[in-house]
Amino acid sequence: NTLEGRKTSSGEVYRAQHYTAAHKTLPLGSYVEVQNTTNNQVVKVKINDRLHAKSSSMIDLSYAAAKELNMIKAGTAKVKIVALRDSASKAVAPANAL
Repeated sequence: NTLEGRKTSSGEVYRAQHYTAAHKTLPLGSYVEVQNTTNNQVVKVKINDRLHAKSSSMIDLSYAAAKELNMIKAGTAKVKIVALRDSASKAVAPANAL
């Protein structure tokens, strides 16, 4: 992966095997649940990067997250994204994240 080892918008180093994602507007450091609506598989990821403003994608998942959703072969999928929050309105770290 050409992005492996590069810094993300949050300053973290991108690792393809971590459960992370890029999004246009969601706060960096927040966590979301992403569901592949074709097969109903779900993954929880940390938003640590920004998508280009002109991107037509809703979210760009790390390799590990895309593999978990069984979308590597297709490259894209229709997804549903849900922001995860605890009672104090802070992002909750899922078990499979970093």
